[in-house]
Amino acid sequence: MHTRITQLFGIQHPIIQGGMHFVGLAELAAAVSNAGGLGTITGLTQRTPKDLAHEIARCRDMTDKPFAVNLTFLPTVTSPDYPGYVKAIIQGGVTVVETAGRNPQQVLPYLKDAGIKVIHKCTSVRHALKAQEIGCDAVSVDGFECGGHPGEDDIPNMILLPRAADELEIPFVSSGGQADARSLVASLAMGAEGMNMGTRFMATVEAPIHQNVKDAIVAASELDTRLIMRPLRNTERVLNNAAVERVLALEAAKGADISFEDIAADVAGVYPKVMIDGDMEIGAWSCGMVAGLIHDIPTCQQLIDRIMAEADQIIRGRLAGML
Repeated sequence: MHTRITQLFGIQHPIIQGGMHFVGLAELAAAVSNAGGLGTITGLTQRTPKDLAHEIARCRDMTDKPFAVNLTFLPTVTSPDYPGYVKAIIQGGVTVVETAGRNPQQVLPYLKDAGIKVIHKCTSVRHALKAQEIGCDAVSVDGFECGGHPGEDDIPNMILLPRAADELEIPFVSSGGQADARSLVASLAMGAEGMNMGTRFMATVEAPIHQNVKDAIVAASELDTRLIMRPLRNTERVLNNAAVERVLALEAAKGADISFEDIAADVAGVYPKVMIDGDMEIGAWSCGMVAGLIHDIPTCQQLIDRIMAEADQIIRGRLAGML
């Protein structure tokens, strides 16, 4: 399948693995890229730029295909060493960077001068237009269904993707609620040039996370996620568990008086304990509503091959047959 995204990034299939904290390691990124998609290393999971350089080198040893690095710009008191991370990305020969969070304008000149293509993750059309204005090559349009941070507009992809198609000139991919061939074909029909999957790639053989996490995603339905930190305007979609229930109870009790410190124990620094140790109740962790469409744990090659084969059947068979 040929789209503006496959052409832009030099990949076989218009499928991207999104950056995910303590999930996007070299093993997963290489497996996705080897299967014809675009794998992504999560930059800030690596504690230092030196660690990221090592992770890029590990990925390079496992694939000769293009892969990306995610760089999320966070509103923090102590900022990560972004210049160091950018240097590691450039020196590592990475060809694609997925930016997320705050405006990435500060690093764009360095990435562009190195010939790196930049795709920025956005949760609204206005943010996508800003990304286009500052020179991003593509955007990932993140609907309300997504795991992690869906923004504060609550617009699902059935509306958000066509709106993006109406406004944007640069290519974009769908993100949030993407799991299978139906997701891909629907995204293409609404104007996207491919799709970005996060939660779906967590439930794969190569995802370097505890089996408990994969099993929890497979067991979950579309009704099992919750939205936390809404009063703080830092909304996050997570899989429900005991910690999430504690957070929701505190938010309900304190209302507008709640502070991050009130819930920090259940939301900050929990990812190693969840993803590595497999403690499913220790804290809140991002998961999309798309868990309701995930019923198995294939290899990345099996997953992408299945998506592309079924997409071909939908387009050539079901849709063409309606004409």
